[in-house]
Amino acid sequence: MEKKLRSQQWFGKTGKDGIIYRAWMKNQGIPDYEFKGKPIIGICNTWSELTPCNAHFRELAESVKRGIFEAGGFPVEFPVMSLGETLIKPTAMLYRNLASMDVEESIRANPMDGVVLLCGCDKTTPSLVMGACSVNIPTIVVSGGPMLTGKYNGRDIGTSDVWRFTDDVKSGIMSEEELNIAEAGLCRSQGHCAVMGTASTMATMVESLGLTLPQNAAIPAADSRRKVLAQLSGKRIVEMVREDQKLSDILTREAFENAIKVNAAIGGSTNFVIHLLAIAGRIGVPLEIKDFDRLSASIPLLANLQPSGKFFMEDLYYAGGVPALLKELDSFLHADCITANGKTVRENYQTAKCYNREVIASIDKPFNNTTALAVLYGNICENGAVIKPTAASPHLFQHSGKAVVFENIEDYKLRIDDPDLPVDENSVLVLKNVGPKGYPGMPEVGNMTLPLKLLEKGVKDIVRISDGRMSGTGFGTVVLHISPEATLGGNFSVLETGDLITLDLNARTLNVDLSAEELQRRKDKWVPSPALTDRGYTSLYINNVEQAHLGADLGFLKGGSGSEVTRDSH
Repeated sequence: MEKKLRSQQWFGKTGKDGIIYRAWMKNQGIPDYEFKGKPIIGICNTWSELTPCNAHFRELAESVKRGIFEAGGFPVEFPVMSLGETLIKPTAMLYRNLASMDVEESIRANPMDGVVLLCGCDKTTPSLVMGACSVNIPTIVVSGGPMLTGKYNGRDIGTSDVWRFTDDVKSGIMSEEELNIAEAGLCRSQGHCAVMGTASTMATMVESLGLTLPQNAAIPAADSRRKVLAQLSGKRIVEMVREDQKLSDILTREAFENAIKVNAAIGGSTNFVIHLLAIAGRIGVPLEIKDFDRLSASIPLLANLQPSGKFFMEDLYYAGGVPALLKELDSFLHADCITANGKTVRENYQTAKCYNREVIASIDKPFNNTTALAVLYGNICENGAVIKPTAASPHLFQHSGKAVVFENIEDYKLRIDDPDLPVDENSVLVLKNVGPKGYPGMPEVGNMTLPLKLLEKGVKDIVRISDGRMSGTGFGTVVLHISPEATLGGNFSVLETGDLITLDLNARTLNVDLSAEELQRRKDKWVPSPALTDRGYTSLYINNVEQAHLGADLGFLKGGSGSEVTRDSH
């Protein structure tokens, strides 16, 4: 027996409610038959001119619509909050959970049988998936695609070069005029960052979870095949509605384990951890931060992509894309997991080929044997912290140095280039109060620019630790997501300049050489900072956000309320 369409709870009504639901839709010129028995498909669009990575989504939505019409469905496009990394202050992460609430309630409250999520810039992907998980109707994801590789003075460049250019200008190696020329060639097409930053990591994440059609992650935004994939996704979502294939059917524990292993193989962003934990919390799959270290440890780095390697997302697509990489991981994956196209993971990569071994290495001859993700524990980070070893400096994997502590971001900016700052190449930079509650929103400031006097000496990297995040385009020996964060008054909050800190990557530890008694003595004297605000969403966020090792979601948003709405509006 065919399941009754959810949309018919609106359009199939008799009496005044049915009249109101249908009549006001008809003012758009929609014939009566469109509401009778056809799957109504929502297109959740994060288009915005304030989110440059997603500025081409209106055009992409038209391709999705063609596929929906082709399969006998009826598309309804709707906007939700759009989060762009490049413009939003103080950080887009502050609003990830707010956007997820927008998505969840927009889907639940409206007459749609399935939904297509148009995702691009970093936080748009997890926020849309989180919101959709809490409703759990048939869902497919279409990413916007990476921009074309940047060009400068005859060489390829991408977002990771922003950090290099900044250091070069600061140390006098690069002029402001040269920087302006490089800037003009950095973002030379529509799409999100061209490297394996967070946006590309998120696009790979949803493909490896099974929420997209194959090749979703790497097709460049400017490539016509991105529109083809969008149209095919529109066609497929109608079929998913008829098959009643929901998010909970795809997002199993095994699917999450696949995503973690794939993230290790691509050298994905450390932000992957915090977003995947939040998604798991919404769909009800048990997942802990320690799982990421365990599942990543045996997976070598296969993708030679910036910032851990040389190449760009455009190169990954031409080399065979994510399916070719998945095929290399065959023996590590739960290959029988079902995906959005109704096929298993293995069926989707069975015929995939690698066309460039310099970009996608084989499992027998990996690009780098070092793991791309590690979780650390110690008396600085009792609940965990993360580091990306493939983007770090091997000579710092085991390192002890005296702390140079900055109490907040303003303190860092004020003193980092002070000639009298007590810092050398053996120091450990410590940045506090940039965590979920403390900033608020946990900004991407963890890969602190080095002091000028070290850059002038030619120093390229030192150990840096914080309770914040860093951009997936960033690199360096940077320990992030320290939990509990400084604002909560734990051990991390009482570190002082001169304390001896030891990082031991092999042992997965990060410790300060202080006794438990001394740490407690300091904590007894610690005084919390006053609340930044007592109103609005920011206050709601500060009072309810969970720590990084839990995914930094709002506690009351975990799980879902389903898709049922029993009361009418009139």
